[in-house]
Amino acid sequence: MAFIGGGPVVEELDEKFWRLTEPLVYRGAVETFTVPAGFRTDFASVPRALVWLIPRYGAYTRAAILHDYLCRTDTVGRADADGLFRRCLREFGISVPRRWMMWAAVRLGSRLRGASAGDLARWLLVAVPSVVFLLIPVAVVTVALWVFWAVELAFWAVGRLGRRTSEPPPTPQMKTA
Repeated sequence: MAFIGGGPVVEELDEKFWRLTEPLVYRGAVETFTVPAGFRTDFASVPRALVWLIPRYGAYTRAAILHDYLCRTDTVGRADADGLFRRCLREFGISVPRRWMMWAAVRLGSRLRGASAGDLARWLLVAVPSVVFLLIPVAVVTVALWVFWAVELAFWAVGRLGRRTSEPPPTPQMKTA
């Protein structure tokens, strides 16, 4: 069970979307799935606030493209598409915490489509560990960004104060003939 061939061959459409220029083939335990050339993807759909933790592309790019394809075409059910995504992440050697967070995110997206209050409550029980896991790195990165902003502000202020206050340069005069 694995992808056949090398990495995806894509062309950039704009700053967010890419298009496959060659088919992407995954051979599962029972079925083979082919994402056709021309399929449009954004790779992993990671919220902007979390791309520092999970970039939009990486070792899992092919898994993300396959998942997008399976979900958009209804080739298999959402739960099966999410399960194949998790299996691909494991096959690519993605670490357990990262794999779990990525899988939990796609399952949440799937479950929120027409979810009942009970479904949402059960899901929160599973998702809370991810939130707790993210609190420390988010806090550290936020503090680091504030410190960086303060340092930039200090350098800007020193630069403004240290500016020479000499006379402005002369304005060029045009000669009339």
